[in-house]
Amino acid sequence: MALLRALLCRDGVDQMRADAEAAVAGLAPGSPWSATALLLKGVADVLAGETDRADPILAHAAEVATHIGALPAASDALAQRALVAIARHDWMEAEPLAVRALEIARAGQLNDYEMSPLLHAVAARTALHRGDVPRAQDHLTRADRLRPRLTAALPHRAVQTLLELARARVALTDVAGARILLRETRYILQQRPHLGTLPAQAAQLRSKLDTFRGTTTGAATLTTAELRLLPLLSTHLTFREMGDRLHISQNTVKSQALSVYRKLGVSSRNEAIRRIQQTGLPGTSVPGDQLPAAPLSAAGQ
Repeated sequence: MALLRALLCRDGVDQMRADAEAAVAGLAPGSPWSATALLLKGVADVLAGETDRADPILAHAAEVATHIGALPAASDALAQRALVAIARHDWMEAEPLAVRALEIARAGQLNDYEMSPLLHAVAARTALHRGDVPRAQDHLTRADRLRPRLTAALPHRAVQTLLELARARVALTDVAGARILLRETRYILQQRPHLGTLPAQAAQLRSKLDTFRGTTTGAATLTTAELRLLPLLSTHLTFREMGDRLHISQNTVKSQALSVYRKLGVSSRNEAIRRIQQTGLPGTSVPGDQLPAAPLSAAGQ
């Protein structure tokens, strides 16, 4: 009963954590439900914003679930760990966790399980960060097919997933799609408002969308090559130096940059940087070489 109460989360995150801890204490280590109890304990900490506490619990849940063959719990725990890594901007850790979660889901033929939309939402976000828009779109399409399963019956799971899908849509500058997802989120939160940090996250994302003009921009049409260029636009590097980094010619860089400006609806590099920062487009940091944008020269950059 404690496990079921934790899963349904009808009385808020604090009670969810207490119920999950009671389930962990009451279930035998070899119980097929022990991994789920650990998972829910970790999820409660994620929802409360205590990610440092949550991550080792989720890692243990994934190990236990794998050992006893509880593949849904194993996949879900890895996806939650990927979300924790994304919140820390640790994309190098997030991506392999997301990949492993999907691998387990495929191996267990879990395509239609209740945690599957979250797996695809996380995978879409990691794909967008590395600039793989087609792969991200594929994951979003798969998640959209399962969206009717995201209801107030499992409110924390539904809202968490809808917010990640909305963030992916914002990264694609599909503002209209993100607003639809936030409306679905608001409906669930009206029924289950005590979900830790999730209501504040939804409000923050809604405020961000309110700053957009119109419903969408052309950034969703950026090619993989153009997305790869975005992190370098925010540095002091010249087009020639960018070309050296990307192993392409200066003229190719210039052509791609002009295409980016056109699709973002801007006319200069500085304006492009501001639009990239505003929209939260993926890949806007340069690992190990993060440099501030410098004043632009008159050399057409």
